[in-house]
Amino acid sequence: MRKWTVVLAVLVMGLASLGMAQQNLVKVNLQLKWFPQAQFAGFFVAKERGFFRAQGLDVTLLPAGDQSPIQVVQSGAADFGTTWIADLLVARERGIPVVHLAQIFQRSGFTLVALKSTGVKDLCKDLKGKSVGVWPSGNEYPAVALFRKCGLTSSLDPRAANPDVKAVSYPFDPSLVFPDKVQLVSAMTYNEVNQIAGLGYDESKVDVFKLADEGINLLEDLIFTTERVLNDRNFKGSGLTGRQVAARLIKASLQGWDWAVKNQAETVEKYVLPFCGNTCKGSGTRADAKGHQTWQMAEIAKLYNAGATTKGWAGFLVPADFQASVKLLRDQGILTKDPPRQVVDYGPWEEATGKKATDYK
Repeated sequence: MRKWTVVLAVLVMGLASLGMAQQNLVKVNLQLKWFPQAQFAGFFVAKERGFFRAQGLDVTLLPAGDQSPIQVVQSGAADFGTTWIADLLVARERGIPVVHLAQIFQRSGFTLVALKSTGVKDLCKDLKGKSVGVWPSGNEYPAVALFRKCGLTSSLDPRAANPDVKAVSYPFDPSLVFPDKVQLVSAMTYNEVNQIAGLGYDESKVDVFKLADEGINLLEDLIFTTERVLNDRNFKGSGLTGRQVAARLIKASLQGWDWAVKNQAETVEKYVLPFCGNTCKGSGTRADAKGHQTWQMAEIAKLYNAGATTKGWAGFLVPADFQASVKLLRDQGILTKDPPRQVVDYGPWEEATGKKATDYK
């Protein structure tokens, strides 16, 4: 009898300790750039498979709202966020103290799509006189960079009296403008390209121009925060510094991404579809959540499994890639000066991975 009493006491103590551990989790808000979909699969996996909890974090994943992720994180409504590198650098130049922490996607998925019947074969030669669908809120920068690289003015520049290209801003659904109102439309490889196919314009009817192949490889999804969060010596009273929390968030996120990419079918079924938002179903003949998200997961994996990731350096922002982005944005006048050194902080990534940025080759 005494033996079972001891066992019961140990069990009760263990459950009590588990309860205390759950209570001691540090609450973190991570602002996603868009609605829940496979674009953020690694974060869903990190949350649902307990990778965040194992790092002592209780992470809430916030879907896109009326403000950009940078505005949300700057306001303090979120502690960390995901965004694109062009948007981050422009925000930094405007005085917002955002800091790049980890580069999730190692290649740009930004494309322009045109019907073959429009006759567009070479973007720089054939864009003049065309209408192009672009996204607002900082998502237009890759298209702007392309226009300027090609020596073309656009209606996005208020100084252009008779612009070469008419840019038509639209809220992300290509069916609103393509092909009736624009000859080319912005589309991510993992989302709108498949939506356009579902509308009846599959690969046999369209040309897909990947901007990375045109020298516009402005990296996209990354994890960022503000200097305020990084410099916090007691993050939300947890006893951890902001930098320590950032390192834990990065470590768990990369675990989630590695697992998601290696287990794509299970990730879609168990960890993406239950959280899916407004863009989950695709369009037209491909308006099927599972089918569209399976496509998206496969395309996202290509953007993750590129560059530094293929060398075992997932989440690492390659300095040469960063400098190339800065140069491109400066050459096109989107940035007027080099960003400060503090815009990229490798410290939390180094702590999360045990690697040194200076060792990358």
